[in-house]
Amino acid sequence: MVSSPSIHEKLKGFVRHKWFVFVCSMWDLSFAGTAYMFGSISPVIKTNMRYNQHQVALLSVAKDLGDNVGLIAGKLSESSPMWVVILLGAFQNVVGYGLLWLVVTHRLPSLPLWMLCIFILVGQNGSTYYNTASIVSGVRNFPENRGPVVGILKGFIGLSGAIWTQIVAAINFPYHSSLILVVAVGPAAVSLLTMFIIRPLKHSFKQSTPSDDNSGFNFIYGVSVLLAAYLLSILLLQNMLDLDHETVTLLAIVLIILLSLPILVPIVMVFFLEPKRSVDDDQESEALFLVEQSMDMHGEDDGDDESRATNNSTDHVDEDDDNDHKPSEMSAGVSRSRGIMVQSDANKFMEGIKKMMKNNNGRRIGEEFSIREAAVNGELWIMFLSLTMSGGSGLTVINNIGQMCQSVGDNNVNVYVSVLSICNALGRVAGGYSSELIVRKFGHSRLVALVVVQGMMALGLSYYAMGLVGQIYVVATTMGFGYGAHWSIAIATASELFGLKNFGTIFNFLAMSCPAGTLILSGFVASTIYDYYAAQQQRNDDEELLLVCEGNICFSLTCWILAIVCIIAAVLNMTLVYRTKMLYAQIYRKSIII
Repeated sequence: MVSSPSIHEKLKGFVRHKWFVFVCSMWDLSFAGTAYMFGSISPVIKTNMRYNQHQVALLSVAKDLGDNVGLIAGKLSESSPMWVVILLGAFQNVVGYGLLWLVVTHRLPSLPLWMLCIFILVGQNGSTYYNTASIVSGVRNFPENRGPVVGILKGFIGLSGAIWTQIVAAINFPYHSSLILVVAVGPAAVSLLTMFIIRPLKHSFKQSTPSDDNSGFNFIYGVSVLLAAYLLSILLLQNMLDLDHETVTLLAIVLIILLSLPILVPIVMVFFLEPKRSVDDDQESEALFLVEQSMDMHGEDDGDDESRATNNSTDHVDEDDDNDHKPSEMSAGVSRSRGIMVQSDANKFMEGIKKMMKNNNGRRIGEEFSIREAAVNGELWIMFLSLTMSGGSGLTVINNIGQMCQSVGDNNVNVYVSVLSICNALGRVAGGYSSELIVRKFGHSRLVALVVVQGMMALGLSYYAMGLVGQIYVVATTMGFGYGAHWSIAIATASELFGLKNFGTIFNFLAMSCPAGTLILSGFVASTIYDYYAAQQQRNDDEELLLVCEGNICFSLTCWILAIVCIIAAVLNMTLVYRTKMLYAQIYRKSIII
């Protein structure tokens, strides 16, 4: 009879449990979304540095570039421990925003605008290191739950701006410029506390059953929705009432308690659940683990010659037969006969994948890609172009929501910014959850969910363009939700199409589509149309040219264009759904049903 693990052993297992790593990643990213704080620090920079709006806009562009260009972080995650990635991100965060704070508060001499752009780019780029370390670790620890993992982590990034706003309000700094110092030090401090915890774990599939994982994700989903609703309620309450400092502090304490609730999942799994596994759970976990290993091995092999593929498959089966004599390398407590059955099915699955890819003009979607191999692949560029169009459309609305409110005479800009932020976070969580249902239950690409989201964005933009009642609410809700859903769905899809080996670099490459789309759709299309109608109005009124546009016409044509762009993006994704339907049918029907 095997004795129960001691408290010391359970504590040791707790800090090395994949769910504890995941919860720490959630906490890290809850404070890492400093890009959403730019709207709060830009007035301080503008006032102290005596900048005009055009100069502040240049700082915003530098911030967007820093927040989305994470190729260095992705490449580093493939060759270095995650604590190195996080440490470098913290260093950049402190140095970049720290220098910005010193200049804005005149502790350093005034510097040219281009140097401040470099400071904010370097400082904001630090968040890509936190983002990469957390998401890569999460996807590798939960390869069978990529949608929920990416959706939840991305959702907490979206909430970080609102979280920091409440914490700063509770601290009640005497100077507005102190907020820049918080952005410089706060995320770095949280990341340094968790940098030795956030990492991929070997044999993480052994630590819990699929049914336990599903229960854990359902609990986290509930906490995410509760947290988003609480933040939205606080923001609306603060806009309607003049709350005293004691009330604000109490609300911030409740917020911290809600943020702490996810730790209950690893506590329950380690200290209260018996380590019992059903036969179905064992087979499912092992099959998925073997698929990941097989993909890694097949990714190393070009396999263009049919005879080489046959020889490799024979060698692989022989190697698996040898491994059957080492039950310690399989999951604990699984019988030798069941291990042979699972490995055999996994091998058949991989051979089916290879055969399917060879019959499709040599495409190797589903294997492990390097960034160079992915760069010459049509699927990657279809995804990039689609994200450029629809993601760029979403960010164009987010960046211009203030001017959109001003043009129709609505002064509740803060309310709409809050609605955008909360819907952005909810979209990321819901996108991961819904796309996981699509691949699990129907064996279709999770990009089907993205097609639906892009259609919803087109409808919201059309609603605004027609000037109907509540147009700002509709466009803020649909575009915030849609933009957020992009990043949970697209990132999980990239991990399935191009593998996990170079996942950090590939998803950071796709993230560059966002500033590329914004540069065209916001920097050229939206601004040109706005300035044209503003000039027409000022000329008709025969007043000094201030280029301030009034009326629905200021953004109606822009919204029609963005709606068409979103529809084109949906069509591109439908072609990708068709091109990858065999891969998803193989992975999510044959790898699970054994």
